[in-house]
Amino acid sequence: MNTALAAGLALTLAGLGGYLVGLTAPYPGRAFSVTGVMVGITLLAIGRGNESENGNGGENGNGGDAA
Repeated sequence: MNTALAAGLALTLAGLGGYLVGLTAPYPGRAFSVTGVMVGITLLAIGRGNESENGNGGENGNGGDAA
């Protein structure tokens, strides 16, 4: 698992958890949980993109190149 993918997953889950806690009990800085979700989703997309460029993804098993 690459670093961007792992960081994106961790930030997304932490942001969602913080958001859910903020719905029930307001706390200072709870708006940063939304930022964490946005950054996490961005890192997830970057990590998934790097996977397919490195030959680990793609439908035909050759790194996504149609040949």
